[in-house]
Amino acid sequence: MRVFTVLGPSQSGKSTLVEAISRLDDRPTKFDVSGTVHLHGFSYLGEPWCAVDVDGGGDSLAYVGPAMAISDAAVVVVPPDPDAAVLSAPYLRLVEEAGIPCFLFINRMDNPNGRIRDIIAALQTYCTHHIALRQVPIREGDQVIGAVDLISERAWKYQEGQPSALIELPKSVEEREQEARAELLETLSDFDDHLLEQLIEDKLPPSEEIYDLAAQVLQNHQLIPACLGSASHGNGLTRLMKALRHEAPEFDIAAHRDEADDDALAVAGFADVKKHIGKITVLRGLGRGIKNHDPLGGETIGNLTGLDAKTQIPALEAGQIGLAVKSDHLNPGNLYDTEKATPLPEWATSHPSGYRQLVTPAHERDDVRLSNALARLAEIDPGLHLSQDDATGHAIIGTQGPQHMRRIAAKLEEDFGIEIETEPVQTAYRETIQKPVEHHHRHRKQSGGAGQFADVVIAVEPLPRGSGFQFEEVVKGGAVPKNYIPSVAQGAQDALAQGPQGFPVVDVKVTLKDGKHHSVDSSDYAFRTAGKNAVREALPEAKPVVLQPILHAEIHLPSIYVGDLVPTISSLQGQVLGFEGNPNISGWEIFNALIPAVAEDELHRTLASATRGTGWVNLTFDHYEELRGEVPKATREQVANA
Repeated sequence: MRVFTVLGPSQSGKSTLVEAISRLDDRPTKFDVSGTVHLHGFSYLGEPWCAVDVDGGGDSLAYVGPAMAISDAAVVVVPPDPDAAVLSAPYLRLVEEAGIPCFLFINRMDNPNGRIRDIIAALQTYCTHHIALRQVPIREGDQVIGAVDLISERAWKYQEGQPSALIELPKSVEEREQEARAELLETLSDFDDHLLEQLIEDKLPPSEEIYDLAAQVLQNHQLIPACLGSASHGNGLTRLMKALRHEAPEFDIAAHRDEADDDALAVAGFADVKKHIGKITVLRGLGRGIKNHDPLGGETIGNLTGLDAKTQIPALEAGQIGLAVKSDHLNPGNLYDTEKATPLPEWATSHPSGYRQLVTPAHERDDVRLSNALARLAEIDPGLHLSQDDATGHAIIGTQGPQHMRRIAAKLEEDFGIEIETEPVQTAYRETIQKPVEHHHRHRKQSGGAGQFADVVIAVEPLPRGSGFQFEEVVKGGAVPKNYIPSVAQGAQDALAQGPQGFPVVDVKVTLKDGKHHSVDSSDYAFRTAGKNAVREALPEAKPVVLQPILHAEIHLPSIYVGDLVPTISSLQGQVLGFEGNPNISGWEIFNALIPAVAEDELHRTLASATRGTGWVNLTFDHYEELRGEVPKATREQVANA
C-alpha cells in the first residue's frame, strides 16, 4: 500500500483534492480520527493507496507529525496567490524538519491571483530546499485552460470532471515552456554529473532519464517539485497521482525516516475513542508485519480491520494501513515491536500546548468520570497536555488553541457523556516582604487536662528573589529545647502558605532568636502553633508586596511578522529581549521576550491574529517581580472564595 499525507492551510482545497482523488476508485473507504484527520483508502491503477488528510489551521498541526510518520510522501496544497504563501509556511517547515519527500500542488489554477513564478518565489522564502516547477500553465486570455509537462513536453487541456486531453503544444506557450524546462534541467543537473555534461554539450537528454533522476532527487528529499491543477474541477489529478506512483519512495524509506529498528513491526499514527466501540488505533505494518492476536508492545492486540472499521483482515502486511480495535495499550506516536514501544523522532511531536484552560464538570457527579475521560483523551491526542492547578486541584487542559479546546469539549460530551465548564487559569501570584521585623508571640491555652504553652521570639527578613524559604535558630541556653525547634520551623512554613494578600509568601528568612517553654504544657503542637502565629503577625509589619510571575516567551513566526510583534509585546507590558533568524528554517524568526503571566491568554490571541495563525510560542517561567498595579478582580474573588 502506498500512503501520502495531504497538508495545507485552511481553505486551500486539500480536502477537495483528496476526495476527488479517492473518487478515482468506485469503492473508496474512509476513517475519521477525532474529526481532524481523515484517512481515505482507494485503488489506483490496480494498486492500494491511502491518502491522509489533516485539517488546516494551527489547532491541527499536532497531527501533522504522526501523519508524515506513517506516509511515504507529502503533498502540500497551496493557494494560487503569492500573498497567501506565508499561510503554507508552517507546513513547509514541518515537511523539511521531517525530511519527507514532498510535492507542492498549486490549487485553483482556474482562478489564479498571480503569476506562477511569483507564487513559487513567495513559497521559496519558506523552503531551504529548492522548489522546481514541473508544469507551466496554458492560458487563453485570463483563463488557465491546461498545463505543459516540462519533462515530457506534452501539453494537456483541462476537461471539466474528466481526465485532461492531450493537445499540440500551443505556440503561445512555447517560449515560456522552453525557459521553464531549461530551469528545471539546470536544477536537476546539480544532482547528476551525467545530465550536467549533456547540458554543457547541448545534448537533449531522454525524458526517461529525466524522470528517473526526478524520482531519485525526490526520494532523497533534495528538492520539492511543484504541480498545477484545480481539484474542484478534477484538473491535474492524474499528473499528481502518476508523479506519486512513479517517484514517491516505497514504505521502507518511511521506516528509516521514523528511525525504526529491524525488530519494529508497526508504527501507530493515530488513535480515537468511538462510542460503543472503544479505542481504535491506526497502524502501519513494518518488517514482517503483524497478525490478529499477535503480541505487540508487550500485550496481545485485538482484531485488525480495514479503514471501514468493519472488515476484519487476518494480518497487517508491511506497508499496509489498518485499524487495531480494542487494543487499549497501543498509543499513537510510537513504534512497536513484540515487547516494547519506542517514541517517534522529535520531528513527529507537537508544539507545546500553550492554550490553557481550567476544566471542571458541569455536574459534580461527573468529577471522577471526567478525570478518567481526560486521561484517555491525553493518550490519543498528540496536542493535548494535562496538568493540575495547585490552588484548586482542578484539571488544566493545554491545547493547541481555542478551536482545539472546543473539539475536546465536544468529544467529551458526545463520546463520554460529560459536559464541562472552562475558565482561564488564574495567575500564580506570590508575596514577599521588604523590611526585617522582630516579633514576640506567646501561645498559652489551658483546658481541663494538660495545657499548651510555647513562647517564641522570631525575626523575619527578606531574601533575594528566588531564594525561597530559609530557617535559622540562634537560641541560647536551651530557652527552646532542641526537639521543639523543628516544630517552630514547620509552623513558620505553615504561615507562609497564605500571606496578608492571600497568596503564598516566598523569599523570606525566619530566625528563632529566643523563647520559653514549660516542662509540662509545652509540646510540638504548641511550638508549631506559636511559630505559625508569630510569623503570621509579623508579616503585615514587614511591608509585604505582591509578586507577579514573569514568563519567558520563545516565539516562532515567519520573518515578515516580526515588526508587528514589537508593539504587541509592549502593549502587554512585556520586554523584548531580541530576535534572530532561525538558522535551520528558511524564512522564520525566533523572537524572545519577557511577559507577565497575566498576559498569557492575550498573547496567544494576539499572536494568532498578528501572524494569521502561523506563529506559535513556548512559554516557560522566568522569575517573579513586584506587581506595580492592582491584582485583577477575578483573582481576588478566587482567593476570597478559596
